[in-house]
Amino acid sequence: MTEMVQANFSTEELQELNQRFEAQSPQEVLQYAFQRFFPKIVLACSFGAEDMVLWDMMYRLNPQASLFYLDTDFLFPETYEVRDRLMARYRVPAEQVIQVKPELTPAQQAERFGDLLWIRQPDECCRLRKVDPLTKVLQHYAAWITGIRRDQTPTRARAGLVEWDAAFGLVKLNPLAAWTNDDVWTYVNTHDVPYNRLHDQHYPSIGCTHCTAPVHPGDDPRSGRWQSTEKTECGLHQ
Repeated sequence: MTEMVQANFSTEELQELNQRFEAQSPQEVLQYAFQRFFPKIVLACSFGAEDMVLWDMMYRLNPQASLFYLDTDFLFPETYEVRDRLMARYRVPAEQVIQVKPELTPAQQAERFGDLLWIRQPDECCRLRKVDPLTKVLQHYAAWITGIRRDQTPTRARAGLVEWDAAFGLVKLNPLAAWTNDDVWTYVNTHDVPYNRLHDQHYPSIGCTHCTAPVHPGDDPRSGRWQSTEKTECGLHQ
């Protein structure tokens, strides 16, 4: 009996799709995604290099594509700056760049949970400012696209190109899963893709100001996130 992971996907179909796309380009994964899910598909964008590459690919395939970003109220000024450069470069209207905010302002969070929650309880801070807002926005879509690469962390090493995301109840596509960091930057340089200027200051992974630090050359690219803790993920990717 075929196991159904959701109404229109079986485990066998997911396996077949991943086998097919493993030897194909990210653009071919995206083309399939648009054909099957558009307009109920969206890019989860942190404005890091991977997401900017994906946006460039998506826009070339479908100028009506959309993205959302989780505005935690603690983003770097450089992150907002690259968002604005993206909108200007691709002439994207505001309705295609969706700002997703937490329910609580930073002041309200501090009043309810205490100051410096990101230090005392980083998982709770991420839940309030990232995971809960993500859960709400994804309810409007049938599929989401992420910039996950397998070589980023051990927890991402088995990421599929097409997955069923049981945590959020929709299809998850990781078109860059098989790419390396060099692949990403080759694409950025070849296509003159805008990128966050913090990447030039030894920030390979960029999140909130309180929980992101530069990384020394040769160190784990994710070591700048949640330093002095065992935390490695914000909870968006289960």
